[in-house]
Amino acid sequence: MVLTGFRPRRLLVVVAVLFGVLAAGVAPAAAHAALTGSDPAQGSVVAHAPEQVALTFSEGVAMGNDSLRVLDPQGKRVDRGKLRNLCSGSVVKYGAGLPPGLPNGTYTVAWQAISADSHPVSGAFTFSIGAPSKTAAAVPQQQVGGGLVGALYEIARYLAYAGFVLLVGGAAFVVACRPAAARVRSVQRLVVRGWALLTGATLAMLLLRTPYTGSGKLADVFDFGGLQQVVMSKPGAALLSRLLLLAAAALFVAVLFGAYARLHAPDGTDANDTDDTDGTGEAEDAEDAAKRRKDLTFGLAAGGTVLAAGLATTWAIAEHASTGLQPAVAMPVDVLHLLAVAAWLGGLAALLVSLYWGPPVERTAVRRFSRVAFGSVLVLVATGTYQSWRQVGSWHALADTSYGQLLLVKVGLVAVMVAVAGLSRRWTGRLTAAAQGTNRTDRTDRTDGTDGTEPTAAPAVAQDTSAPSDTEDAPAADTAGSGGPADPARVAQLARQQAALVTARKKRIRDADPVRRGLRRSVLTEAAVAVLLLAVTTVLTTTEPARTAEAVKAASADRSPDANQPRVLNVPFDTGGADGKGTARLDLDPGRSGGGNELRLRIADPSGKARDVPQVEVSFTLGAKKLGPLPVALRHSGTGHWTASGVQLPVPGRWQLSLLVRTSDFDQVTETRNVTID
Repeated sequence: MVLTGFRPRRLLVVVAVLFGVLAAGVAPAAAHAALTGSDPAQGSVVAHAPEQVALTFSEGVAMGNDSLRVLDPQGKRVDRGKLRNLCSGSVVKYGAGLPPGLPNGTYTVAWQAISADSHPVSGAFTFSIGAPSKTAAAVPQQQVGGGLVGALYEIARYLAYAGFVLLVGGAAFVVACRPAAARVRSVQRLVVRGWALLTGATLAMLLLRTPYTGSGKLADVFDFGGLQQVVMSKPGAALLSRLLLLAAAALFVAVLFGAYARLHAPDGTDANDTDDTDGTGEAEDAEDAAKRRKDLTFGLAAGGTVLAAGLATTWAIAEHASTGLQPAVAMPVDVLHLLAVAAWLGGLAALLVSLYWGPPVERTAVRRFSRVAFGSVLVLVATGTYQSWRQVGSWHALADTSYGQLLLVKVGLVAVMVAVAGLSRRWTGRLTAAAQGTNRTDRTDRTDGTDGTEPTAAPAVAQDTSAPSDTEDAPAADTAGSGGPADPARVAQLARQQAALVTARKKRIRDADPVRRGLRRSVLTEAAVAVLLLAVTTVLTTTEPARTAEAVKAASADRSPDANQPRVLNVPFDTGGADGKGTARLDLDPGRSGGGNELRLRIADPSGKARDVPQVEVSFTLGAKKLGPLPVALRHSGTGHWTASGVQLPVPGRWQLSLLVRTSDFDQVTETRNVTID
């Protein structure tokens, strides 16, 4: 693979912006909880006004008195305005009472709720009393969590994940893989910007939470009353806890790039220590510095692990892991999953900036990161397999649901990253082999970021100690000449020229080593795939899990084994007179309660040929509800064929169908059959 004249910084920016736009442009995804049923049912026609309207959900939800509204045909709210908690056992159900004596017509039910995993859900449906009618009720066309506010919230979620990965993974790379990177400016900028990105995104999510779960109006970010309610909720408390942990993380970052970086100065001691002029205590100073480095490394590792786990927990307690099956197991597993993602992707980003904008990276640092990445992949496979089983539940759901399809895309991207990582490991092996062939006597890494392993292609340049590293400023040029006054403009010009020469020299050193160049390019490819992987993960966390989607489908299917199939009845009859025998075939489509059913009737003689009869009537009776008989207005549509549109069966139940057939002035018969209507 040959890349000519490409700019890695621009490439990463373009890829990040592209997938940020893609993530923002995704339509508001369904959340964890879903409406699985209602009473009255959607589209049903009931004979009398119900006492209440009740909604059943697949998962726990948070609702208030204004979360469920019932509007009459004129658009006026008619419910009592007080939400009823009807939950029982594992059934999540809420209702709103209705006043008695509501007139006939079509009523609109509009609802919204906050799912237990922090995502908003909303919807609307209609039912009719007596008979359907026109309705002037205005139902919001935009679902809660959508529009501009929804897009901004999703962008903030993506940036929060990215900031977490850069902060935690970058810091872990410094402590566990390359302590000398604490003095590299590009790595420092990466970690600090990760902290700033996560902090800013968390603040944005906290402010956007009110319009995101409510009105959808961007101006409501300044609604401090709504912000107070958000802070009292579980998602708001998680975001607030994240900000407190980020305050502690700021202190961690200050120590990492302050005291810890000074302890890893090129001379191996703290730069603030006083020099031992007589040389009598050099051994003691070196031993003391080594002990301080060890103690501080342990402290940073322990404290950083606690902070990282705490930050990851703020996602686990407010996302999919906190609801559904086995939350007590799923939340710790989710924390491990997030930490493994950060260690791999964030460490990869730190390695990338080290390879492109810093002193040469020691081969041991690359090998250490390779081991960390391998361990992270193992953790990701184990935790990802468990979470996939928990959220998907079945093989066919992988292809039949949006969550399953996104999960397959994520698995494919992880496979691509692992393949590219394998290529990076091969480049690392070549780097080690080249280093050993160049200098077999130098087997100890230096602490100043140069390990003495530069290839023979540029030995003179590799040992040019006058070239400043990324951790030091370029030396000022001596422009005074033979003691004359310095021209400020000339000083600035020479400084720029010298900086350009230093940059060109660094680039020449890097480009002279084909092995390191190959490693940089493979790591860059991994980073580009990681940006896409992070975008897919962000969308995945806001998508209704496949197990929930399948449960909603099953709940709909449980209404009847043939809920989506027409009811077909073949009714033989015999009126007792001449030509009084025959068969009636009735098709009721779709065979559901409410309006919109179509009835098709065909009368045939014993040979199966369609025939007309003087009279045919159909009616329905529901004895359990004392409804009926409800006659069906049949229209003759052809020889032996009758049809009826808009057949209304108000409520589900076991209805009795009555078929009257008259074949002559004196010969007729009435046949009855039972038919289940959902």
